[in-house]
Parts: sequence; structure tokens; C-alpha cells
Amino acid sequence: MCGRYFLHSTADRLARLFGEMPMPWLEPRYNIAPTQAVPIVRQNARGEREMVLVRWGLVPGWSKGPDSRYSMINARAETVAAKPAYRNAFRYRRCLLPADGFYEWRAGTGGKQPMVLRPADHGVLALAGLWEHWQDADGNELESCSILVQAANAQVGRVHDRMPVVIDPGSFDLWLDIRSQKPQPLETLLAAQRAPALEIYPVSRAVNSPASDRPDMIEPLPDDDRT
Repeated sequence: MCGRYFLHSTADRLARLFGEMPMPWLEPRYNIAPTQAVPIVRQNARGEREMVLVRWGLVPGWSKGPDSRYSMINARAETVAAKPAYRNAFRYRRCLLPADGFYEWRAGTGGKQPMVLRPADHGVLALAGLWEHWQDADGNELESCSILVQAANAQVGRVHDRMPVVIDPGSFDLWLDIRSQKPQPLETLLAAQRAPALEIYPVSRAVNSPASDRPDMIEPLPDDDRT
């Protein structure tokens, strides 16, 4: 599960990782939530990378339209090639979601404690994603996305049993290449990905509210406030 994340890196920093490309104006975000607009990196029909804003929460092209619930925000990497809601996007519409880190909630005696998980070197993560295009009978259009998740590694497993798939920069080209449509090589690529070492620490429960979005939300709790 990946239900919240944050992205505050500058455009220059993102360009160093993903390459120079058209980018929308991005405000620093410290509590990105489902149904909100999020930036994705994808390859267009000309074979060029671009960054665009789409809705977080996949809306399949054959569906009736957006769901107001937090649905289809994640796709399981183990079954994404076969599930009807995701398999076409997995073949033809793959993307990357830049993130400086993400949140998970650890169960405890005092309730669920939000935790920040971010690269130990404070680098930028490239989360594996899928995007879709939906259009209604009146011509209204919507682009949306989902984040791929997998079984947690030993480090993340101390907090949660699932984690987002992180794509290594050396695999960006293959993951984004819309000409690479055969599921098996892509499944092999996903299985080969390894998340970087992460820094994990508890943060304020203010992150529980999607309306809260402040820089101090990613600051560690003082030791005496930790559960």
C-alpha cells in the first residue's frame, strides 16, 4: 500500500534524474493524497519524455468514470499483467512518479503511527506507475494513474507489509518505452528492482488529514512524543 507521499524537489533536481523535458509548475507538496493531481514522467508518441499532471487513482477507459473513493490508487506488481483493470496500461502506458519519500502507518498500542520512509541519502525516488486515459460521451477527458506496490523488503516490513516499487535509473528507458509491450520481460524487470536504503522515523499525526500540507509534516517527532 502507498497512500500518501511527498515531493518537494526542485525542477532542476528532477531534470538531473529524469532528463530535460517539458514540466508543469510544481509546488512543494508534503502530503500528497489520492484523487489529487500528481506529476508523472512518461514517454509520448514521439518517443520523448514528458512530465504531466494526472489524477491519482486510476480510471480505466472502459469505466463509467472517476470514483470519489480512494480506489485503484495502487496496483499489485504480482498480478498487474493479468488484471483487466491494469493489463493494457501495463503494456502500453507505464510511467514514473517522482517522490522524495512516502508515508506508511505502523500499528501500535496507541493507535496507528504515521512514519516517513525516505532515501537515506535524501535522493529522489522514481516510483513505478501506470497511467490511463478516460473520456465520456460528451468528450470530457481525464488522465489518471496508479502506483505499483509489492511485498515489503526486510527494512520496510518493520512498518508495513507492502511498499511501492522503486525503479532504478538504469531501468528508466525500458520501463517507459511504450514499444516494450511483452509482459514477461517487464515482470522480470520489476522483480529485479531493489529499493535504496531508507531512513524511517515517526512524524506528526497531522498527516492523517489530506487537508494538512506543511513542510514540518516530514520532520521527525521528538523522542519524548514517540509511541
